[in-house]
Amino acid sequence: MPLSTSSVITLHINGERYTLPVDHRTTLLDALRERLGLTGTKKGCDQGQCGACTVLVDGRRTVACLQFAVAAEDREITTVEGLADGDRLHPVQQAFLDLDGYQCGYCTPGQICSAIGALAEHAAGWPSAATADVRPAAGPPPLTPEEIRERMSGNLCRCAAYPSIVEAVTRAAESGPASRTGARPEEEAKEPVA
Repeated sequence: MPLSTSSVITLHINGERYTLPVDHRTTLLDALRERLGLTGTKKGCDQGQCGACTVLVDGRRTVACLQFAVAAEDREITTVEGLADGDRLHPVQQAFLDLDGYQCGYCTPGQICSAIGALAEHAAGWPSAATADVRPAAGPPPLTPEEIRERMSGNLCRCAAYPSIVEAVTRAAESGPASRTGARPEEEAKEPVA
């Protein structure tokens, strides 16, 4: 008897449950866009190099083009559509809007989701390649422009709106504690996955 190459899965996206049959090779990106109509998440390179498809999975940023949908089953997925609270934008969304952290806007949903994940990682004390003192006792490093650029380096902007993106992430970081960044508090203390 041949093995099945598809399954019926349940995805938890933006507080809603979706049950759908998928081929095991279906990426989370294609499930979101093509199967569920959540087109805020963009398909850029489809190789995990541009960050346009970044979403949050259990509060951590993930490039959806490299994540199989079946591997995201029963995990909490947040896309750009799920960030606002009614008409009130998430602080990162508001900062991008106020400070023109976009030009054409194509990469903006991935930039915003990545910024939320990066701010949660920073608040949890995770170092980046730009962090001078990586000892756990040192705590979170200052959130300098260099630190922000390094943490956001997986997201490309073809329009080169980088100065405004850095400014928007800085403002969002100043607007409130890590609990507003999208990560669940119990996730903030966990070690990053290599």
